Amino acid sequence: MAIITKNIQGAKTILDDGGLVAIPTETVYGLAAKGTDPDALASIFKTKGRPSNNPLILHFSDFKTMEPYVKVITDEVRLLANTFWPGPLTLLLPKTAIVPDVVTAGLPRVAVRIPDHKLTLGLLKKLDYPLAAPSANPSGYISPTKPSHVNIQLGDKIPMILDGGNCEKGLESTILGWNDDGIPTIYRKGIITKGDLETVLNKEVCIYDSHSQTLEAPGMLSSHYAPNTRTLLSSTISEKIDENKHLKIGLISFKNAYEGDVAITKEIVLSSDGALDEVAYKLYAAMRELDGLGLDVLLIEKVPDTGIGEAINDRLTRSAITGTE
Repeated sequence: MAIITKNIQGAKTILDDGGLVAIPTETVYGLAAKGTDPDALASIFKTKGRPSNNPLILHFSDFKTMEPYVKVITDEVRLLANTFWPGPLTLLLPKTAIVPDVVTAGLPRVAVRIPDHKLTLGLLKKLDYPLAAPSANPSGYISPTKPSHVNIQLGDKIPMILDGGNCEKGLESTILGWNDDGIPTIYRKGIITKGDLETVLNKEVCIYDSHSQTLEAPGMLSSHYAPNTRTLLSSTISEKIDENKHLKIGLISFKNAYEGDVAITKEIVLSSDGALDEVAYKLYAAMRELDGLGLDVLLIEKVPDTGIGEAINDRLTRSAITGTE
């Protein structure tokens, strides 16, 4: 299994040599490689089993180190960076020639961000290159929010996990770009909401059509963040419990417990107060826990579709491998 450590210098040595290291961020753990080394980048795709048409995000220590990798930096880009970085916002921007095509899946834009995690920022400051780092899990599976999650899934394939504890946010970053008409557009919903962005930009922000055949940005696969257990997402949990009562049921509920129902093998309530930030923080760990119990079906209750609830429901919809019912 991988070494779990806080040794930044050891992580740097592995990355400098073209190896992989799992790194913590405020969102989820990433599987990091030298962002300018095509061979190292190829090992990310091989290790994760990630489709080559699914782009990667480049992570930087600060805005200045990012600039050589981006062709056009507008006033809106600077405004968003000054407001939200370090933090869970990824910007999709025109790339320069030094960004390997494998990072962008051959597309003209690169996804960039500055993560808000002291340990990883400390590592990035020691490097003279950015880190490409998709989530540190097999492609399509639930993203990891603890070092142990990474070790269970990839510990036999990578040498080191940089131990930053539990991820503070627990949900992937919002990805924002600009469409052909120059309109700011969300390509992946996340912790930073449409309303947050509109307040800062003082203009309307659009949502990208998720039915497009082109993966313009990371995290846009229709089936993603998915447990191995048959998963149903619903707003009418009592009905779903009754429909599946002959099976071993795992339940992840929003704020109300259904534990009195004998059909439920195990239930996890995400937030008794109905706090959506707490739901985001706990969601992936709860999904992983129930997915390891040998259940027949996993029922997950939708949350209110407001604020970060939109991002949570987006992940849940993609994780429902049998579709939303």
